[in-house]
Amino acid sequence: MKGACVNMSLFGSTIASLQNALDYASVKNHAISTNIANADTPGYKAKDVVFKDVLNGEIDSNSAMKKTHPRHLGGSANESQPFDTVTQNRTSYHHNRNNVDIDKEMSELAKNQIYYNSLVERLNGKFQSLHNVIRGGN
Repeated sequence: MKGACVNMSLFGSTIASLQNALDYASVKNHAISTNIANADTPGYKAKDVVFKDVLNGEIDSNSAMKKTHPRHLGGSANESQPFDTVTQNRTSYHHNRNNVDIDKEMSELAKNQIYYNSLVERLNGKFQSLHNVIRGGN
């Protein structure tokens, strides 16, 4: 992965930024899809994707929280990602202790799809510009 980032920086930071944004949208889509699939699962708690700096700010502001497992509170395997998946444990909307709000999840899915598609279009435009430069502007 580091080699890919070095190659991407050859073309400027725009492509690397778009790559990170696409990674975020992909992880968010997975979390939303998992939530929708488990909307009726008893005891299931919804997942969300948050930026680590926001998560770390919350952790720092609440000194009573303690890390009891290496994967808790931002202990993800890929520390280069600026985001992390968290479980929303504080709420229960249904009698079976499930906290998935299907209307919210469907809305989030639609927003995320629009976001992802706009990123792909922007990336395609960037590659088209590079392609035109390589071809000599023709």
